[in-house]
Amino acid sequence: MPTLPSVDPPFQIVLVAPQIPPNTGNVARTCAVTGAALHLVGPLGFSLDEKQLRRAGLDYWPEVAPAIYQDWSDFEARTLRGQIEKLHLFTARAERSLFEARFAPGDFLVLGQEQLGLPPALLAAWPERQVGIPMREGMRSLNLAVAAGVALYAALASVRGA
Repeated sequence: MPTLPSVDPPFQIVLVAPQIPPNTGNVARTCAVTGAALHLVGPLGFSLDEKQLRRAGLDYWPEVAPAIYQDWSDFEARTLRGQIEKLHLFTARAERSLFEARFAPGDFLVLGQEQLGLPPALLAAWPERQVGIPMREGMRSLNLAVAAGVALYAALASVRGA
């Protein structure tokens, strides 16, 4: 089986207000196998103790240890600290493809709530940081866990020159 060398600093997956426990569990599993850090920005639509969340993450949870934030302001103050150039805001409404983005180790790959996506105020604050995952015309969006996986592996491939 091919192995994935670590990226230093690791990529950061940021889920803003996730609502469906299995999606977050699956993203946690993807973070564990790639070495990415996981940030959960509230309000969360579930408890971190939920069985479905743990089942989806399997035995990978000890490898992840997600950072938890009350809201975007808390995340911005404690972790982002003005590093706007490291943000990649994933939205189905972006005009720029993730394949056009320039990723660097340590970047924040930010994905929104399953039904609503990222908050409009967040997207309006940094329109130049928006990227999208290409889809066929007329399709609405990808599942959150799938989108996080696509985003993370595209970022990893771009820094490895693959």
